[in-house]
Amino acid sequence: MDMKRRTLLASALSLGAGGMTMALWSKSAPARDAETFEFQLTEAEWRERLSPQAFAVLRQEATERAGSSELNHEKRPGVFHCAGCDLPLFDASTKYESGTGWPSFYDHLPEAIGTREDRGFFMTRTEVHCRRCGGHLGHVFPDGPKPTGLRYCMNGVSLKFVPAA
Repeated sequence: MDMKRRTLLASALSLGAGGMTMALWSKSAPARDAETFEFQLTEAEWRERLSPQAFAVLRQEATERAGSSELNHEKRPGVFHCAGCDLPLFDASTKYESGTGWPSFYDHLPEAIGTREDRGFFMTRTEVHCRRCGGHLGHVFPDGPKPTGLRYCMNGVSLKFVPAA
């Protein structure tokens, strides 16, 4: 009888600790779900419009693997647009090599982005999303170059480059 109680208690504690760990490590549903954006599609329409990786980043706030984006090496004049709704976001003249493995910019175009607090993964960061569709772009950090001192660290898959004409 005593052995069964110990086994039951140990199992309950293990399940509780496992559940607590999963809750701490997993991100909650994206905050954008509570907001209304100018450009909206159903989940099925987003899945049809975006690649699986772009859907995971833009709609589920995933992060692409560092160094995996061809946009890291893009140096031509032009504008980086939202891959979800095509809103112009960043002028190529504000792009710089941050050494992080993600396209980085020190400024954004006027009224192009929105931000919110992101408390995932045991830290607090500032999440950056497209103002028009709410698509997750990346995060902004206060360690960028002058003149802003900011580093907009963006997922390349969330962007589309449009070269200057």
